[in-house]
Amino acid sequence: MGFPPVVVGLFVYLLLSRSGPLGSLDWLFTPRAMIVAQTIIAFPLVAGFTMAAVMGVDPNLRQQVLSLGATPWQTTLAILSEAKVGVVVSIIAGFGGIISEVGAVMLVGGNIAGSTRVLTTAIVLETRQGAFDLAITLGIILLSLSFLANTAMLRLQGRAFE
Repeated sequence: MGFPPVVVGLFVYLLLSRSGPLGSLDWLFTPRAMIVAQTIIAFPLVAGFTMAAVMGVDPNLRQQVLSLGATPWQTTLAILSEAKVGVVVSIIAGFGGIISEVGAVMLVGGNIAGSTRVLTTAIVLETRQGAFDLAITLGIILLSLSFLANTAMLRLQGRAFE
């Protein structure tokens, strides 16, 4: 259900390095590289939980929706709508997996101040420099953002039950 983040970072680094197959994009040490790494890290969780949620939908729904004249795209949307709670859970799991990640973003982003430094890498940097007060403050901010995102997702999930 997941890839080791540092290995993903290494893989993306090698892909985007100057001698790598995608080196011509010049994305290494940019937010784009960080997004690529985070997407690869989150994908197995989101795909796995979404697949489990879709498999939990009554198999007869597909046949019923198709018999009513729905297109394949409309059928997919109907099934995803029935699996809405599981899809929301998959998004929460994916978000949780990447909001706390340090290794991959540090490798491909370079932790460059004002460009690719994110809260997790800033916390590591400040802790290494002995600035524990700033590291704790950044940690509180990161936790607050996490709680806000989870609260928003739980509210969406609650609406799914209505």
